[in-house]
Order: sequence, then structure tokens, then C-alpha cells
Amino acid sequence: MAVTKREEFTQEEIWLSDVAKAMSHPARIRILKILNETNSCIVGTLVDKLPLAQATVSQHLKELKRVGLIEGEIDGPKVCYCLNLKSLSKAKSAIDKLFSIIGCC
Repeated sequence: MAVTKREEFTQEEIWLSDVAKAMSHPARIRILKILNETNSCIVGTLVDKLPLAQATVSQHLKELKRVGLIEGEIDGPKVCYCLNLKSLSKAKSAIDKLFSIIGCC
């Protein structure tokens, strides 16, 4: 049986690794860029801008939403997504803190 060592890490380390994992696909990076440029988006619009099927785009959106990088609001048969600025700011601060001192070997 596998033993987990998650309790050995801080909540911030676990959260940041989860965010990094969610951002580790180029389609998700592109989705974040599109949402940043348009300020909000409907799933159909995202599908038109990506070389992926609608079901695949929905899975990527689900993962970004799971970690809190985006928010979604149901508007009738459409879902509008936007960036979660508070969560993105927290991630940026955590990454900046992680690499605040970069030294050479």
C-alpha cells in the first residue's frame, strides 16, 4: 500500500503544486490567455479559438475551475468563464516568493 507524505508539506506548497499541475497543459495556458484578453468568454467562443473539440475544452475548463484559476457562471444554456483575479494574484505571489532568491551554483 502506498504511503502519502502530503502532511510533510505546507498547505501553500500543496496548493501551488496543484495550480502548477492545472497549468501544465498548453491548452490551459491558451485558455487563460484568451480569458485575459477578452475579460470573459462563453464556451463556444473558446472552442472556436482552440484546435480542440468542445468536450476537450470543457475538461480543461473544469480543471482550471477546480483549482480556482477561473470562475464560471451559468447563463441559460451558456456558461460564461472569467479569470479569478484573487486566485491568480495569490498564485503569482507564491511563485514570486518561491523564486525570490535565485542564486547560482
